Amino acid sequence: MTALAIMGTGLRRLARDRTALFFMVLLPTVIILVIGATVRDNGELRIGVVTAEQTPLATELVTELRNTPALRVTDHAAATARTALRRNELDAVVIVPAGLDATLRSGGTVTIPVLGGAAASTQQAAQSAVAGAVARHAARIEAARFAAAKRGGTFDEHLDTATRLQGTVGAVTVRTETVDATSDYLPLGFSYSAPTMLVLFVFINALAGGAAIIESRRLGIYERAGAAPVRPRDIVLGETLTYLAVALLQSLLIVGIGAALFGVRWGDPLAAGALITVWALVGTGTGILAGTLFRTPEQAGAIGPAIGIAAGMLGGAMWPLEIVPDAMRTIGHITPHAWAVDGWTEILSRGGGIPQIATQLAVLGAFAVTLLTVASVRLGRRLTA
Repeated sequence: MTALAIMGTGLRRLARDRTALFFMVLLPTVIILVIGATVRDNGELRIGVVTAEQTPLATELVTELRNTPALRVTDHAAATARTALRRNELDAVVIVPAGLDATLRSGGTVTIPVLGGAAASTQQAAQSAVAGAVARHAARIEAARFAAAKRGGTFDEHLDTATRLQGTVGAVTVRTETVDATSDYLPLGFSYSAPTMLVLFVFINALAGGAAIIESRRLGIYERAGAAPVRPRDIVLGETLTYLAVALLQSLLIVGIGAALFGVRWGDPLAAGALITVWALVGTGTGILAGTLFRTPEQAGAIGPAIGIAAGMLGGAMWPLEIVPDAMRTIGHITPHAWAVDGWTEILSRGGGIPQIATQLAVLGAFAVTLLTVASVRLGRRLTA
């Protein structure tokens, strides 16, 4: 109960510390929101449609584009569409030309221009998706033309019939499957940023949070606690629980924002929960150790985040280790960050569970035990010195 009381006191002090709250809550939240608003998941292509005239066949083509799952279609004027394309607000612009309806009804052909962005891969993907929608639209028109020529009747009557039948005729689908291959990368977009930010911020804030222990020592809080019937090990346990609670709360904040606002799927709940917990323990040991190594709160607040950022860069929390040379990848796994990111890759990219991340959990557990042991011994000595 004494350790829990110390934890409660530590959390209340933290709640009154505006600077600590800024770095532990507000700053990560703002960065998450900014990155989430600017980094999108590449599963959808942003397509702007410029329609020269609102005719039935032109409207049907736009509807076909809207019904394509890979496309997110918005209407634009010609000038605004080109501006949005230059600003990378759109991946491509589809121009539905004037006279489309009259030309198609008369048996002619129409070219649908597609303006692409700067990235060649995005251009190809956009053109392929748009071409598929145009082909489905063209198939109905060709069927209506053929039926009108062979059986008589109006083009519009046969177009309605072709549209109705197209939904009932089975389509030939092409499925691509890579055998014996798994992804070494986290998902694209914010689904990559969210777990790596969790790894980065928990560690950085734990290092900076070591200032609280230094401040407690400077103010004589531990000495006054020692005057009461409070054993040093209870103080150590209470500080450990405080740092663990902060790390878990910050992790849950990032998980909640990612899931609620940006649709991040965190994979198997048990595996994700285990990885979050063991990483919080790593952060706890790091924070307490920092509180025994730095001399002043200013040192902890200035040097701690720099160390955390450097470790995050080395351990793949800012870019995938798969894009760096093999030697740097090996060196990166000296840090716990690399093992944590590997665990998230297994969970999010490969659908892994507890058995699949057992190695990462074991290594991170070893980091946590080592850091907590060293930190507890050092803090205990400081309390009894």
